[in-house]
Amino acid sequence: MDLLEFRYPFNIIFAVLPLACCVLLFLGSKKKERILNRLNTKTVSKYRILRSVLSVLGLGLILISLLGPQSLIGVTKVHKEGLDIYFLIDTSNSMLVEDVKPNRISMAKNIIESIIDKLEGDRIGFIPFSSAAYIQMPLTDDYQLARMFLEVIDTDMIGGGGTNIGTALNLAQKSFNNTSSADRVVIILSDGEEHNSNSLNVLKSISDDRLKVFTIGIGTEKGGLVPDFDPSGAKKTGYKKDKNGEFVMSKLEADTLKDIASAGNGAYYQASLGSGEISSLTKKISSLKRDNYSENEIKRYKQLYQYFLGPGILMFLIAYLIPERRVLT
Repeated sequence: MDLLEFRYPFNIIFAVLPLACCVLLFLGSKKKERILNRLNTKTVSKYRILRSVLSVLGLGLILISLLGPQSLIGVTKVHKEGLDIYFLIDTSNSMLVEDVKPNRISMAKNIIESIIDKLEGDRIGFIPFSSAAYIQMPLTDDYQLARMFLEVIDTDMIGGGGTNIGTALNLAQKSFNNTSSADRVVIILSDGEEHNSNSLNVLKSISDDRLKVFTIGIGTEKGGLVPDFDPSGAKKTGYKKDKNGEFVMSKLEADTLKDIASAGNGAYYQASLGSGEISSLTKKISSLKRDNYSENEIKRYKQLYQYFLGPGILMFLIAYLIPERRVLT
């Protein structure tokens, strides 16, 4: 048997109450003896010492069982295997357009959540972008945490107007683990209205055959007006106008996203065409090359509390059954 360990060492605090009870019982027995002595009566038992020893040992064994004694019987190494996936989410004002329901940014978040539901073991991260980009959530395999980060993504995260997909792509590429042999995946969710057209130049400068860039077009080619909100961002006050006083119309620029996907060894999908598009994407992702990204040890223990609890209770019962006899003196 390996060295004894305790699973719940802090349960030692539970020893305070039993020990206090023992002290009270001891004081009570002494008081009882004094009363019997005054009555010229004493307790006679040739097993009195044995009874005390059994009570103390029984209490000790029960207390040990509360600490969760266990012994190590083996160690299993668990390897985590998967892809590294960065979601690049367009948070420019045009993502508030309601040509898809409820609006573009909400549809993008719903799509990401549906993709997460189909992943197993892959690490994911979020990079929101408009005129600038930043890593909102680094790569993690904690999908519950990812859903919390996804919930707060909105169009007011990054100040300034415009859409710079190239900056987000460059940031994602630099953030991947260079030691992994797995394919690296970037999924861009945008309406494709890139005001700073440098994304193709960024992709050309990246010499990485493992990088796969997929794009998801959010919106419709018919488009819609860009909503305007009050300073709090809670109430829609109308629609944005340009410097000439004309309403700002935003349309899905599918060709831009198709060019990015083609240059990035990936594929283009259009969200408004239905769930079949996203299913095709997840199937494609599942076929990509994966690699081990972490190794954990899981220790297996044999629980031993029963070997202390059973004898402890038995000793208490035996001590209780030992008879006492009172005689007059």
